[in-house]
Amino acid sequence: MKARFLRRQALLLVSALLLALAIWLLLPTAPVAVADSTPARQDPGTVERGRYLAVLGNCMGCHTQRGQTPYAGGRGIATPYGTVFSSNLTPHASGIKDWSAADFWRALHHGQSRDGRLLTPVFPYPNTTHISREDSDALYAYFQSLPPAASTVPPNDLRWPVNTQAALKVWRALYFTPGQEAPAVSADTAPSDELRRGAYLVNGLAHCSACHMPRNALGGSGDMLDLSGGLIPVQNWYAPSLLDPTEAGVQDRTLDEIVALLRSGRSGVHRVTGPMADVVQASTQHWQTGDLQAVAAYLKSLPIQRKAPADSSQPVANLAQSPGAKLYEQHCAQCHGAQGEGIRGNDGTWAYPPLAGNPTVRQNPPANLLQSVLYGGFGPSTAGHPRPFGMPPYALQLSEREIAELLSYVRGAWGNQAAPVSALDVQRLRGPVGRH
Repeated sequence: MKARFLRRQALLLVSALLLALAIWLLLPTAPVAVADSTPARQDPGTVERGRYLAVLGNCMGCHTQRGQTPYAGGRGIATPYGTVFSSNLTPHASGIKDWSAADFWRALHHGQSRDGRLLTPVFPYPNTTHISREDSDALYAYFQSLPPAASTVPPNDLRWPVNTQAALKVWRALYFTPGQEAPAVSADTAPSDELRRGAYLVNGLAHCSACHMPRNALGGSGDMLDLSGGLIPVQNWYAPSLLDPTEAGVQDRTLDEIVALLRSGRSGVHRVTGPMADVVQASTQHWQTGDLQAVAAYLKSLPIQRKAPADSSQPVANLAQSPGAKLYEQHCAQCHGAQGEGIRGNDGTWAYPPLAGNPTVRQNPPANLLQSVLYGGFGPSTAGHPRPFGMPPYALQLSEREIAELLSYVRGAWGNQAAPVSALDVQRLRGPVGRH
């Protein structure tokens, strides 16, 4: 009798908990209460600071369709769960005309729209939550100063249940906690605060972890500021680890080398391509020197976490006679050298970087090497490097088997000793036919 009573009580408790969970999931979320402020919207200094902050955050990269009005939104951003369309940030009725500074802060800090609707984490609020209120207000003042631009932003095209507010509640419960309302770390910071400024930019406005973070099947991570590297969903580029010097960690490089890479897209044998080339093109080449130095100092200070290398099973003695060696001689040696030694330009810098000992060549997964071969490798055009040399695409010239043979040769030759690549690897990393 007592056991039956206890079972009934346990069942009632579980039922009550499930009912409470269902109510929590289904009830609309009220907007988080936020103190209002009155930014100096007409003050040229505040507006200019907001403009520069928008450059630091590369806001235009997502909130502008190619060839359309800057910041008018509508750009489709592909995810594994469907497409999210960026919002209009201009002061038009279809944008943020009726938003207050508090509404704007709520979106950046809490990931909530002005009506309480939870935003998808494609908007990187796990990073923007670390932006100060002062900087948020300056950004708001800048966007309110723009010419109003009418824009019809399509509704997000996400699969069920990802397209529900209930799913976002669960995701946020697992992966998002609003950051502390930290004071702004000025761009004119004292040398003693340089690392703090660098951390503020890397973790907040620059949202580096949005790409350089390993993600699970739900698109989250136990540490949303993790910089240990990860495959960028859908695009299938690999954002290498910033903690491992054998990938993209800069702990062993000089500050000048790091600044040069962020400013011009190249430094020694290192080049940026793919999504990072877009970041340099639209954002980091326009940063103030002090901010580049602060970020360089912070990245250089990160703790080293080396990944275990993947074992290579390639018989080195047979590489020279492999089909990949012949493909390399036919398609690659003219630019990268017969022994992967690279070719320098007239100015003494690398026109075509060496492949021998190249960290991109040896990375696991070999996604970036594959994407460059498939679709071409193109660096950003910057003031310091206005006419970068590019690499042609081979997606229509080489089969998946040939690409696998070529990559396996390059990854095994000249002491690279990286694991071979199979045709299945190529198929998996390239994704559906056509570039994303």
